[in-house]
Amino acid sequence: MLEIEGVSARYGEAKVLHDVSLRVGEGEVVTLVGRNGAGKTTLLRCVMGLHRSMSGRVRFADRDITTTPPHRRARLGLGFVPDDRGIYAALSVEENLTLPPVKGSPPWPLERIYDTFPVLGARRRFPGGKLSGGEQQMLALARVLRAGARLLLCDEPTEGLAPVVVQRIGEILREAKEHGVAVLLVEQNLRFATTVADRHYLVAQGRIVESLDNTGVREREGELLAHLGL
Repeated sequence: MLEIEGVSARYGEAKVLHDVSLRVGEGEVVTLVGRNGAGKTTLLRCVMGLHRSMSGRVRFADRDITTTPPHRRARLGLGFVPDDRGIYAALSVEENLTLPPVKGSPPWPLERIYDTFPVLGARRRFPGGKLSGGEQQMLALARVLRAGARLLLCDEPTEGLAPVVVQRIGEILREAKEHGVAVLLVEQNLRFATTVADRHYLVAQGRIVESLDNTGVREREGELLAHLGL
């Protein structure tokens, strides 16, 4: 579904990604694990076309999208859920869901969105800015699924949320996976990551330094937590 080959990127004079390569298969959840500042968010932004890479290639569904602008990547089925969630505070929940055009395939109809996210159905007339942090995160996920995303790029979706909300987000990601949606997930909560992901890439100083499966993460949890500074 997604292939990244040798991607490097800068912010000004500072090089933040160094020859990064990874892959995400159809219906696969893959996490990027690393300290803050390791380059994980920059990599998601490069995949979405929101940050220009210096070198390397990005392929999505066997198509080279390295020079494709962000809006066309969205039309192909990439959906970005940023860490600030990007909710339109003055618009209602339903307006947040229906304002972005349906571009990918297959989109999730509103009925399915409300079945999957009952709290959004109950608050469909609420302004986005009046929702709790967990509800806003669900709305951000629901919006890209509604638009027909085939690959979710999720940046720290569980940060600062109550355990019950974290559990629900995990259920939603697993449900999306069952329907063939792929996920590239930036996540510091290792225990959560092992409940939703198939594989994990350890990122340090802008480089992929190791690839681990869930067994490897569980066996080395203490070492990895120390690496993350948690």
